[in-house]
Amino acid sequence: MRYIISDNTDAYFNLASEEYLLKHTEEDIFYLWRNDNAIIVGTNQNALSEINVEYVKEKDIKVVRRLTGGGAVYHDLGNINYTFIENNKKGFNDFRGFCEPITKALNEMGVEAEFSGRNDMTIQGKKFSGTAQCKHKERVMHHGTLLFSSKKADISGALKPRDIKFTGKSVKSVASRITNISEHLQEDMDVLTFRDRVMTSVAGGLSQVTTFTEEEVIAIEKLREEKYATWDWNFGQSPKFSMIKEGRFQGGTLEVTLEVKKGIIEEIRVYGDFFGTKNIGLLEEKLKGLAHQEDVLLKALKEAPLSDYMVHVSEEELVSLFM
Repeated sequence: MRYIISDNTDAYFNLASEEYLLKHTEEDIFYLWRNDNAIIVGTNQNALSEINVEYVKEKDIKVVRRLTGGGAVYHDLGNINYTFIENNKKGFNDFRGFCEPITKALNEMGVEAEFSGRNDMTIQGKKFSGTAQCKHKERVMHHGTLLFSSKKADISGALKPRDIKFTGKSVKSVASRITNISEHLQEDMDVLTFRDRVMTSVAGGLSQVTTFTEEEVIAIEKLREEKYATWDWNFGQSPKFSMIKEGRFQGGTLEVTLEVKKGIIEEIRVYGDFFGTKNIGLLEEKLKGLAHQEDVLLKALKEAPLSDYMVHVSEEELVSLFM
């Protein structure tokens, strides 16, 4: 087995590195890594319905889609992520088997960690790890979070959607009672010491630990730029969904309904008690077929111009209802 620790904290790079290791290497792998401020959404999720958009923008939080299913999770530097990639040693959906080395490592530190439910790990009934899996050919990838000293307020703030009504077939995250591992340790240690203790337990020491080669970094960076750092992957891959949102502005009360598929607006209706010199249906037609992306919509509304269709409502205000 190859044991890897990465010091890169860029979420785009790290999610790309997992795909690279799964699809372009052959050995079994155990990998530890951290992301700085990021929401990682499951492959079957509607990214927008999982996040508090304003909070994410204010805190400059990356939103990145992963290869595996399951719900959205928040990563910060107080969280360690672990990844197992194995060739037919454990079957797909064997969550317990992959979690056992992690609970064993925590038990060795005096923490009463255990596997719980379908795919979680808990301490005294509180969740500290959510896990997910996917398969590529004969290789299974299992990964999960290890909340060590994460900021709980940021977790709840980033993952709490605003008051928007979403409908669709995407997988929804379920809020859980969470805890940090650091609160249950019998000795003081920082997150990097904890990381090394986990690796030592799983690998039998740190002498075998490697990092990425120069050639691997080049390949991962290419995958980062072409896929994981793109709007098309992170938002455009969302399942088809509908949303309804209301807002009250100087120009009146507005309600917007949208149908979006693969990140493209298929249907849009704007209702309200606003005033304008042109039929709002003409504006709706201009917006159909555009990417459900803030800067794209702002550009289109400024070119319309919006003042022809509704007065005393700014482009930014209307776009806030689209998002």
